[in-house]
Amino acid sequence: MLARLCVVLIATVAVGGLLWPKPGLVRAGQEKPSASGYKVLEPIRNGSLTVFPVVASKSYATGEFLTLDEGLRSGEVVVTEYGNVRGLVRRPNSPSIQRDGAEVNRLVLVNNSDRPLLLLAGEIVAGGKQDRVIGMDRIVPSESDPIDLNVFCVEPGRWVATSDRFGTSGATYGSAATGAAGGSSAKASSGTLMAQPSVRAKAMADKDQGQVWAEVRKQQESMAVKVEGASPAMPNAAPLRATSSYAVVMENKDVKEKVDEMAKPIEQNYQSLIKQLRDRKAVGVVVAVNGRVIWSDVFASTELLEKYWPKLVRSYASEAVATRVKGGEATSTQAESFLADMQGRRQTIESEPGVFRHTEINGDGFKAFELTSLLPKTGFDVHVAKMAE
Repeated sequence: MLARLCVVLIATVAVGGLLWPKPGLVRAGQEKPSASGYKVLEPIRNGSLTVFPVVASKSYATGEFLTLDEGLRSGEVVVTEYGNVRGLVRRPNSPSIQRDGAEVNRLVLVNNSDRPLLLLAGEIVAGGKQDRVIGMDRIVPSESDPIDLNVFCVEPGRWVATSDRFGTSGATYGSAATGAAGGSSAKASSGTLMAQPSVRAKAMADKDQGQVWAEVRKQQESMAVKVEGASPAMPNAAPLRATSSYAVVMENKDVKEKVDEMAKPIEQNYQSLIKQLRDRKAVGVVVAVNGRVIWSDVFASTELLEKYWPKLVRSYASEAVATRVKGGEATSTQAESFLADMQGRRQTIESEPGVFRHTEINGDGFKAFELTSLLPKTGFDVHVAKMAE
């Protein structure tokens, strides 16, 4: 049975302080956190990209959550076109879905694992009749019946099935695994792409398919210009303009080289920093491009941040590569202010009772999105994303 979200509240309220946990007790010799419960550390910079690590006064147990990449790789999570839902219903007494046609903005997901699944807005699933980007953070309970996903197409030029089910994009990310003794070893794994912030914003905030397509085309053209600028004598940009697929553009050899050039120093420095800051509860980042703070991703634990970090940093780097405007340098004070300003004019809450609550905050010059777990023994914010407008 398709689960339906219940719109609980749309009201004009001041929500400052509701999204961020209250700071815990501070022992002698410890650094006092900010009023939000988070502290921004010194930035890591590479070219036009600046990342400010964020540490928290409190961390939560998140080991129970399954990520989309983990679920797709193991086969425990199935994503398919809306018309293929028959036969996936788990409970025999549940009514089957009668629609047979695929729809651009709808997919069906089944979580066959015994762990709750965490989905983040901006994750791209490849396959079916078009690649899609997830439009909203949510939690899918373990051993679920088919869940109706609201998604947006990021491949407007195709409506022919390449597979019955969706999988990872084929993107390969490097990561560092920390051993018991504190050492690390490099490894690589394939996974879904994370759309860059400008594309994520159109899906999360605007919720408009036309604007998502327009932004995909804009970023496609920006990447083509960057590739042409790097090799003006070579026709490297032609394939980028020929495809309508956002994923194909981002996995293009020349684009990947440009993104790697921007992302790898940041990723390596941050991996090293996370090891040093594990005890200080490093849980997220504030991101600036060309001197302007544009985004933040904050998680409930360091463990969750580490799982998402390889594809997050590449999404930030893609934004920096595609942005042509030159700017100055963002400061730690600006990043701290960005995190602390959560006073909103309106909040919209959607929830699935006993599973999750999703809160959208509209403020002056920003939008924020909070995913709160309502599963037993949780009740904490799993992920908070904030974007500058």
